[in-house]
Amino acid sequence: MTQTATSTPTFTPISTPNAPPSRYLVRTAQVPSYQPANHHHTFNQRLIGPETVGAQQMEVLLGTLHKGGGALPHAHPGIEQACYLLEGTARAEVAGEAFDMLPGDMCFFPADQMHVFTVTSDTPVKLLVIYSPPYGESPDKVIRPAAATTPVPATTNPPAADA
Repeated sequence: MTQTATSTPTFTPISTPNAPPSRYLVRTAQVPSYQPANHHHTFNQRLIGPETVGAQQMEVLLGTLHKGGGALPHAHPGIEQACYLLEGTARAEVAGEAFDMLPGDMCFFPADQMHVFTVTSDTPVKLLVIYSPPYGESPDKVIRPAAATTPVPATTNPPAADA
């Protein structure tokens, strides 16, 4: 049997790793992280959205949540949310159901439904978060439960005594 030499195909990258992202490519390493409201020990990077690639109907975030981190109870009016767990373990709660998540699991939070997400592993959780339509961290696109408030009695200072 005779083997014929084959040439190795050459690959020409369309951009170098340090080049700015194209209109359709986002390099995670070039996206700044931020701490979202209503979360603790959480850092998000907005990868796909109106401000990165011009997406109008969806938004994709990469979340890194450290031990003890997560989202406090909240809902998004008119916005559906899905979370795909990449690393770590977590517990999600929505509509009276609670479930433990492992890497490769995905959960769905319907629009207008209160939900909670909590890290259960000692190692950080990494997850992709998808919103449709985009959330954009807009305060008017989140609902939090009414805080239990205890009325604070009014304090009155007695009139100064005339000496």
